[in-house]
Order: sequence, then structure tokens, then C-alpha cells
Amino acid sequence: MSNNSSPITHHSSLPAESWRSQILREFTPKVTRLTLVADPDALLLEERILESIRERGFELITFEDHVAFRYAYESKFRSRWDRGEQTDLVVVMRAQASDLGYLPFDLLQAGRRLSFSLGDIFPNLSYPVVTALDRGDLDALYDAQRRHAPGELGDNATKEFVLRHVFEIAPELIKQPTDLLRVLLRRHYRAQRIPGVLDERFIQLLRHNNTFDDWPLETIVPDREAFFTFLQERWPVFLDRVAEKKETTVREDKKPYRLAIGGPLDLPFDHHDIRVYMDNLFLEGLLHSVSHEHADTLSKTWVSIGVRTDQAEDRRCRLTKLIENLRSSVPAEDARHGEWFHFARGWAELKKVMSDEVWVMSDREVLAGCEEHVTPLTEMVDKRFLSWVVKRYAGLINLPATPPVMLHHIPRFLARSLLSPHYSSPPAKIALLVVDGLSLDQWIVVREALATRRPNFRFRENTVFAWIPSLTSVSRQAAFAGKPPIFFPNSLQTTDKEQPLWTQFWADQGFSLNEVVYAKGLGDGSLERIEELISRPKVTVAGLVIDTVDKIMHGMELGTAGMHNQVRQWAQQPYMAELLDLLLDRGFNVFLTSDHGNIEAEGCGCPAEGAVADLRGERVRVYSDKLLRDKVKERFSAALWEPVGLPDTFLPLIAPARKAFVREGERIVSHGGISIEETIVPLVQIERKNT
Repeated sequence: MSNNSSPITHHSSLPAESWRSQILREFTPKVTRLTLVADPDALLLEERILESIRERGFELITFEDHVAFRYAYESKFRSRWDRGEQTDLVVVMRAQASDLGYLPFDLLQAGRRLSFSLGDIFPNLSYPVVTALDRGDLDALYDAQRRHAPGELGDNATKEFVLRHVFEIAPELIKQPTDLLRVLLRRHYRAQRIPGVLDERFIQLLRHNNTFDDWPLETIVPDREAFFTFLQERWPVFLDRVAEKKETTVREDKKPYRLAIGGPLDLPFDHHDIRVYMDNLFLEGLLHSVSHEHADTLSKTWVSIGVRTDQAEDRRCRLTKLIENLRSSVPAEDARHGEWFHFARGWAELKKVMSDEVWVMSDREVLAGCEEHVTPLTEMVDKRFLSWVVKRYAGLINLPATPPVMLHHIPRFLARSLLSPHYSSPPAKIALLVVDGLSLDQWIVVREALATRRPNFRFRENTVFAWIPSLTSVSRQAAFAGKPPIFFPNSLQTTDKEQPLWTQFWADQGFSLNEVVYAKGLGDGSLERIEELISRPKVTVAGLVIDTVDKIMHGMELGTAGMHNQVRQWAQQPYMAELLDLLLDRGFNVFLTSDHGNIEAEGCGCPAEGAVADLRGERVRVYSDKLLRDKVKERFSAALWEPVGLPDTFLPLIAPARKAFVREGERIVSHGGISIEETIVPLVQIERKNT
């Protein structure tokens, strides 16, 4: 980045070690109490950059909303300066350097100015292409730029350079179906986010090869769910082919296969490059086993994981392999958040399989044997996840909202999609359903019930982080406010302010009061109230709270298995399917999430000091007095949680792993803590398949 005489510091050299180096070298502690940064490409919000800046003692705050910023700035920093305290505060503005002048005058007077841009870090690559990338992909791109020194590249050349060196996709080497399937399996299994501009170029290059003339590339390349549907529909075809090779008698031709997604009928699942993925796809629920008339024969081959045979045997096999897979894939303490998202999906499948009521009742001995392996694995996951959260969670709060990573990102993500030119006229509508207390494993139960009632539903599944502590009054309000809890300190002990917070968020986006609705206390009974709300002529945005799962949880005495059983019974009732039908029929784009999950926990005793705690949850106590909090901590070996994104007087004390602040030995299902089940929750777009 080139130097000039302006008060904004620019940088020129590209150090060999990392693209982050030229940014981090500007952050030396105790140089100035205030640094103003023009950061149009959100580089300072990248996880490892943010972690490194925090490790050096800097605190970071973004300037997006003037009122919200002024509140945080005055309450947390200005008052400290007035007391003569030293701070290293970084104010980040998502704008060009020339726009820093729009910051408040008192900041401009007090702060030094910096500017960072992807255009300066990657001067020879097409800026629009590079800016479309996830910031986590910049490491591979920077290394490739150093190694290959490509010279100045235009748009298409940059796209091909990025495809090859960042995503390991070399279009010119994809000549056969196995080549393409290998690339798509690697991409979609990892839920890898590849920008649309790269997908378009990739498809364009593939179309030069006549081999793929009949492939639905425009559907299965960018669309993860469609790709797995494409595979699922062709799995029975493949099983028939395998069975034919095993048979000695001539068999009649089968009826034509019904495919929702067109394209080639026969896929080479047995090719070694494809086969290596198949077990995991079935284990993690991305593909589903099917019945077959020759199941006995097929169960003796490698395809057995995808063939329904004896239910108990299927579960035993699946459970054993799930445990093995998860044990070998627990993310490291320095992992990116996406690795925990991926792991959480497999962990949820494990929880769901182990809690299956039929399994629990029919094969207790085998289940007990599996629990011997799951218990130490759970301890390892809890310890590793807690260490990661302590190190990285604070860096998630200010990440860009697309894709959403935390609950409070969701409203901004929805607003951007709603206002996007991608949607045609008339303007789309948005409905956000928050199912209070629904964990990721319980979502799997709900999804299966919904899929049975409505086979034409498609679920685009993602995950987000709940707020810590994982309490309804903290996390659910953040989901509706579109802001961290520090911005609504006066309502952290209640949910009564959700509706005004939701309405205010959309008012800030330019929506009028009669375009936004909110309702809570849903989950059973009549839909007349909702139908009346969403049928109002101008309604564009709906926020709906479904609290049935939370009610089930707080009355649960039968642990995780009991939760799954009752959630399944609820989801099999007509209410949810009919609510989704109603919203989809009225033209809403429907998104479902949860404010927190839950775990089965054992009592470790109830603090007598709980009477003066501000919030007395079973998995968390919240204090405003540090001395009292610390006293309780020592007695119960609980974990302090510093107020990340919370008011300074909101001081959570988290119960030990898988423990709760109730009578010793008592077992409950609860929430409020930092386990993976409580903290990583579903975010699902629900739509109808095109028929």
C-alpha cells in the first residue's frame, strides 16, 4: 500500500509470511488510545486478525449505526478516558478511506487513521472477484500469488486462478463424470462457500465439454441440497446395477425411475474417488439409506451403509462408525468456526441416533457399550469447544452478516436478501421462525417429521452461534434486535422488548410499522391469529416465536431421549406443517432458527447466594457483583464468562460441564451454558421443491 502525505497511513510492501502481517504491524500497543480504520473489505473482522489484535490488548468497535455506536463508545470508552485510563481502541468503518471524514468530529480529533484494502494486498488480481471470497480463503490466494506471481489478470483469468489455487478446481482436468463428481462431493460435503461469479465461470468452462451436455450443472454446482437430491435419486439405480451383477437369474425390467432433478441416470458411485465419501454422506444424514428387494445380498457388500436391513443392526453399524468419525475429527482449538459448524452436524446425528426410542428400548446392552466410548469423547469435545470459545468467540460478533455466523446477524442477512435485486417484483416477503430451545439434534427430529408430512419441502440447512450465556432473554432478543445484547441492557432479564426491537430494526432499514409483524406463544392450536396478521395488505416481514419445545424442555424428566420423543410427537402433529404451508402460500421466504439448544445435565448443588443473583438459570447464574460471583465460582468450580458483547454489569457464571445448579444427583434438561448442543443452533431456509 503506497505512502502519501494524508493523515491516513497506507502500506506498500508485501511481507512473505502472511497477508495479515502488513495489517498487524500497525497495531503496536500503547501508541495511541484511539485508531480509526477505513476497512471497506472487512479485513479487520477476519477471525485470526481480530484474535491477534485482541491479544495485543486492542478493543474493536464497528461504526455502522450512529446511535448504537455512540452508546457503546460513551459507556465503555469515553468514561474510561475521562478517568485517565489508557485504552487501545480501534473504531472500524466499513467504507473507503475518503469516508473516514464522516466520523464524529471528536473521534477525528483524537485518533490516528489507517486504511486497508484487498486491492492493495492483491494488486494484480481482479478486485470484484477477490472481494467476493470468504476472508478465510485469502490465505490460499495470498500464498498462490507469492508462488506463481501471475502478473496482472483480468476478471476471467482471476476467476480461473482462484478456482485452481484456492478451491483446487482445475476445469481443464474435469473430463469425465468421476472428475466432476469428485469436485462437487469435496465442495458440498464441506459446505464450502464458493462465490456465484466463480460458479458461473466454472459452469461456462464445463459446457465446452460435450460430456456434460445433459448434466444439470446450473442446479447441482451451486446448490448443495439439490446436489444431494441428485445423488439420492440415483442411489437406487446404482443399487439395482450392483444387485444385477450378483444375481444369476434374469429379472424383469423395472419401472422408469422418477427424478425431480434431470440428468444422467447412472452415476459411478463405486469409483474409488467417489466411494471414499459415501459412508460419511449416509452417516451424517446427507444421504438416506433405501429399501431394496435384494437387501440381504447388498448388505454383504460395501454399499450396505445405504441399504435398509435390520433396524437394530443398521443403528449399531451407524453408531459405531459415527463415533469413530467424530473421534477423529474434533476441531482443534485454533480451528475456524466453520469446522465447528461441520462437526456439530455430525455430533447432532450421533445424539439423535443414541436417543432413538426404539433403539433405547430394544438394545440397551449395545447402547451401553457405545456409551462407554461416547462418554470420554463428550468430555474431549466439551473441553476442546470451551477452549475454542474462550479464544475465538469474541471475534465472531462483528463478522459480516452474509453468511450469518451469530444469531444477531440474521436480521441483517434477511434485510440484504430482501432488498437484493435478485428477487423479482413484487418484492419478496420474509418470515423468521424462532423455535425457542430447539437444539440441532432436535431439529433433525423435526425435519424428519416435516419431510414425512410434506415430501415436497426442501430444507437448506446451515448453523449459527447462539449468544453466551445461552438464555432466552439474551439470545432470542439478539436474534430479533439484530444487535449484540450490549445495545439493549435494560431488557436482558425479560423478553417483553422483542417486538419493539424487531420493529425498530426494520424501521432502520426503511420499513414502516404496518409492514412488520411479530407474534409469540405459538406452536399449537389455531392458525387464525397468524393468518390474520400476515394477510394484512402491506405486511412484508414477520417474526414468529414458537415456544412448544421450550415448554417440553422445562417439564422434561426423561432426559435427551424423552426430549426427542416428545419433540417428534409434536412435529408429527399438523401445526408446523400447516404453518409453513400458510407462510409459503402467502409468498414468504421462510427461515427457521433457534435461540439456544439444550443438554441433559446433572445437579451439582444450588447456590444459596442464588437469591441475590440477577438471573437464576439452571445452567447459569448472572450477577452484577463480581465478589459474589467469584465466591460462588470457587464453591462450584464453575466457569466465569467475561461480558463479551454484554453490559459490563452482566456477569455470567456457567455451571461445570454437563452440570446444573440444582440438587446434587438430580437430572434435568436445561440451557444457559457453553456446550456445543446449547450454542450451535440450526438456521434453515424452508421452501417447496419445484415439481
